[in-house]
Amino acid sequence: MIGTGGAYGKLYGGPVVRDLLAVYTTIVRAVPELVLILLLYYAGTDLINQALTAMGYQRIDVSGLAAGIAVLGFVQGAYSTEVIRGAILAIPQGQIEAARAYGMSPSLMLRRITLPAMLPFAIPGLANLWLIATKDTALLAVVGFYELALATRQAAGVTKAYFTFFFAAGVLYLLLSLFSNLIIGRVEARSRRGMPSLKEAR
Repeated sequence: MIGTGGAYGKLYGGPVVRDLLAVYTTIVRAVPELVLILLLYYAGTDLINQALTAMGYQRIDVSGLAAGIAVLGFVQGAYSTEVIRGAILAIPQGQIEAARAYGMSPSLMLRRITLPAMLPFAIPGLANLWLIATKDTALLAVVGFYELALATRQAAGVTKAYFTFFFAAGVLYLLLSLFSNLIIGRVEARSRRGMPSLKEAR
């Protein structure tokens, strides 16, 4: 959702929207994920509590899971913005012009033309971002989120069976990637129905 909104804003938004989105994507892609996670988690939590205190509400403890999802979503949203923007630009302009000639509203054109047409171009890039995001969850251990990498380190440290636990964690990450690739492959094949295959194009 962030990527789609960001791509549309960069392509069709006003000057202010385009400039803000350019700053967002540039900063997120320039700053390491670990620094962003620390900044967004601690600074973001502090800003939320300051706002609640100013409005007369009690401070809250932000869930590690909720914070992790929000932070990774914010980071991956910047990358997916550029992936989807490139996919939209890859759509033959004749399709967009035909939709406008039929008098389609922007929302209808998005549902009927833009999203289905750009999906085959966007899926490979989005698939890579998904696989990166599954591994970036290990970075959330620095803010106390109990995930696979942290659990592995703790178990290995207690039992001293480092090879066993880290090998098992690697296998789990591999299985998750293989399962993801299977699902992504089916989605990509479905999105490319009616399009010439690589062999046919040659």
